[in-house]
Amino acid sequence: MHDLLRTHPLASRDARERAERVLSNLPAGGLFHEKSWRVSPEAFPLAPGTVRRLEQLGESLWRFHRACNTLHQRSRKGSLPCWIADYTDAGKPGELLDLATAGPVLSDQPRVLRPDLILTEGGFAMTEIDSVPGGIGLTDWLHQTYGGLDPEPALVGGAEGMAQGFASIFSAPADVVISRESSDYRPEMDWLTGRLGPEWAVRDAEDYRSRSNRPAYRFYECFDWDNLPAVRDLARLAAAGKLELTAPTKPFLEEKLWLALFHSRPLRELWRRELRDSHWQRLGGVIPQGWILDPTPLPHHAVIPGLDIQDFRELGDFSQRERELVVKISGFSDLAWGSRSVAIGQDLPQTEWAATLDQALQSFPEHPYLMQRFHRGRLVHHSWWDPDSGSLQVMDGRVRLSPYYFAPFDGGRVVLGGALATICPSDKKILHGMRDAILVPCRLDENGY
Repeated sequence: MHDLLRTHPLASRDARERAERVLSNLPAGGLFHEKSWRVSPEAFPLAPGTVRRLEQLGESLWRFHRACNTLHQRSRKGSLPCWIADYTDAGKPGELLDLATAGPVLSDQPRVLRPDLILTEGGFAMTEIDSVPGGIGLTDWLHQTYGGLDPEPALVGGAEGMAQGFASIFSAPADVVISRESSDYRPEMDWLTGRLGPEWAVRDAEDYRSRSNRPAYRFYECFDWDNLPAVRDLARLAAAGKLELTAPTKPFLEEKLWLALFHSRPLRELWRRELRDSHWQRLGGVIPQGWILDPTPLPHHAVIPGLDIQDFRELGDFSQRERELVVKISGFSDLAWGSRSVAIGQDLPQTEWAATLDQALQSFPEHPYLMQRFHRGRLVHHSWWDPDSGSLQVMDGRVRLSPYYFAPFDGGRVVLGGALATICPSDKKILHGMRDAILVPCRLDENGY
């Protein structure tokens, strides 16, 4: 580990004081259950062009989710190929799908979107789009804390962007309904609702009862449907148009396989029409080439595009250099979040890689898997305060950017509320919030990345 670090030449009392101010601002109950990270005295610098691309991406992602919703509806009705909905509805309870496609909620979309973007030498590589994301309260706290370190912090989204963005997605103060499965994130939502005022509240999903049909924020996963009988009333009220619920209970919109369908040749012109050309091109530049790991045999004259093989099992014989591929479950599973199912081909021995593919193919169709091209993050350097040595260190790392986009309830333009940078040691292939990662907000900097 020590070869990744070096002493910062500008280590100073000021850096220590800034880091201590960050730590002293932590709420008494923390922000995540039993989780910690490395503290930096400074926000992560992004160049104006990078920030501009982040701002533009929000509207494109909103349109993408709207297009996914439209393609799903048309597929179920028969005006588009049935295999679209067959992929996205597989393994889901009929009652859940019926409520998700009831008339009053047909056009509903998630009002919070957070893509995970790997910062690469050429721009971004999107690994997923989360519509029930963690980190909203954490990023708001980071904005508040780092915004107080400098008179003009230039934080992406502004010091109040996260709290204002979250409040804007409702017509009135709301209940945050959170499940035990998501309980690690409860402290950050307690922080956020506390900031928004006494009319906001965090409630347990397991025994939730709507009070006067208040707006509700769904902080539980659709795959937990059978374990959460209390929230079925929420879905029923929303399906009847009597309650404002976001993200809507639409499990088909939470499938990662939409990122593979975006590259599907038969759907290409549909995507272009639904998105408009500029948004289609923008998304094409950030969504890596991907495939649904479908074991259905191909005709003798056909090959899988981009791989030049007829059967995904042939990938098991690929060399390590050819295995720059990432496999993960698509959704509707407790393995679908927190990088639990992620496997990177070039990191695995050939036998384990072949076994991973076999497991993914055997899980089809109830639990389809997505495979994408692996894009390595660019190398960055960022400081953090090491309390053990009492010195400022510099980490050579790679960055996952998590911008938070909010679609206001009144129909206003999608806004970028803020962006969280997770900077991981450069020897880590999977970038996520680990103990040795630095978590900071992003700021605008002429000399940034």
